[in-house]
Amino acid sequence: MLRPRSYETERLYLRIIKSNYAREVLDYYKRNHNFLKEWEPKRPKDFYTLGYQKSQLNYEYNMFKKRQDVRFWIFKKENKKIIGNIGLSNIIMGNFKSCFMSYKLDKDEVNKGYMTEAIKEVVRIMFDDYNLHRIEVNVVPRNERSLKVMRKLNFEEEGYSKRYLEINGKWEDHLHFAIYDDR
Repeated sequence: MLRPRSYETERLYLRIIKSNYAREVLDYYKRNHNFLKEWEPKRPKDFYTLGYQKSQLNYEYNMFKKRQDVRFWIFKKENKKIIGNIGLSNIIMGNFKSCFMSYKLDKDEVNKGYMTEAIKEVVRIMFDDYNLHRIEVNVVPRNERSLKVMRKLNFEEEGYSKRYLEINGKWEDHLHFAIYDDR
């Protein structure tokens, strides 16, 4: 059986967590509600409840055990507070060995290099521990901070899709980026 994993970088812990962290996750989403709303799908009415977050964390952990999805919660080492997460979904093995990546960071922690540091480690984990070959990220073109992270980490821009994902009730265009394990 897979156990929750914890990785670390210079300033962060990256953890796959269970439902016992639901209160901390709920606190993260409540403090960042307005900040994240612009970049995420509309949330169900009960999203900002402890019950919903427990259920979601249980679901995510079960998907992790099946090696289909994995979410790394980002904790700052200095205060052990959740400041974001990186989700890897639709993990497909076989001759594809690919997945999609999404990420979000606390409104008070942007422009400090945390997301760049975390994504760099998650890419290493997914290539080394999961044996993936490709990780794709889709970014709304007006999200300058995310575009900067993608370029800083040498994700390759692959293309443009009109009305690709529904974000905050509106179909948004996206730029496609990918990084490859060329070893």
